[in-house]
Amino acid sequence: MKILVPDTIELDLADLTASGDEVAVYQVDKPIPGELRDAEVLVAWRNTPENLADAAQQMASLRLVQTLAAGPDSVLAAGFAENVAITSGRSLHDGPVAEHALALVLAAVRRLDVLFESQKDATWNAPYNAAQSSPETEQLYTLDGANVTIWGFGSIAGRLAPLLAALGAKVTGVAHSKGERYGFPMVSTDELPHILGSTDVLISILPATAETADALDAQVLAGLPASAVFVNVGRGATVDEDALLAALQEGRLRAAALDVTKEEPLPEDSALWNAPNLIVTPHVAGNRPKGSAKLVTANIAALKEGAALTNQVA
Repeated sequence: MKILVPDTIELDLADLTASGDEVAVYQVDKPIPGELRDAEVLVAWRNTPENLADAAQQMASLRLVQTLAAGPDSVLAAGFAENVAITSGRSLHDGPVAEHALALVLAAVRRLDVLFESQKDATWNAPYNAAQSSPETEQLYTLDGANVTIWGFGSIAGRLAPLLAALGAKVTGVAHSKGERYGFPMVSTDELPHILGSTDVLISILPATAETADALDAQVLAGLPASAVFVNVGRGATVDEDALLAALQEGRLRAAALDVTKEEPLPEDSALWNAPNLIVTPHVAGNRPKGSAKLVTANIAALKEGAALTNQVA
């Protein structure tokens, strides 16, 4: 079996080559070379849309596309034939994304952005110290006792929620249906408006789908208290950035932190760079897929055996 792996990551697929499979490296920002177009498996990581569209059109023997991204939206949008199985990198990013999400939540809640500015100005920020110590405002600066709502409660949230709970946060998840996941209570998406008013921190880990486009809109933001914090480590397409900007500029949201934006890289002239009380990181939460080779090897073995594929999304 011929397997194409991207030049954006090193994968130890020695078990596959030892069993007689051919593993070839391709460039993710160039058309697939003619001599590689007969491959049956394409592993994708940080591919350009043009590369994926070319692969979808030119690789007639393709049977499986394994993306290492947690969100398979770019691969699903490429136009692969219906007989091509598509599997995601779900679970590969759980630890890194949960870690970065926790860092952003703490940075926003503790307002480390304010302290960084004070440091640059060589200012000992006494007003900050007073605010975090005052009985009237100290709760704003801690996760202990905070109501944290996680919108999009998959495996990343399953890793993140216990970390938040360990710091004293009361975690509630939002999913398609109510119940319990990973030991935490869930409300349905329809019930989200009913808990926004008591939410101190709203974390979005939503995937990019037609259903979730601009899910965080003016109406959702209006439901949050002005003291709330919003963090997005899901997909930029899920946030109405104009509505978020307006909420920050008008003081209707205490702070926000974004690791993802609609357009990436974020253009130099984007208003998000200078938005008040906003922390921006350059989509670095999940760019370290852990266990990729093991997942690729397992899914290729399943493909050969006609068994169920892990993380199949199409």
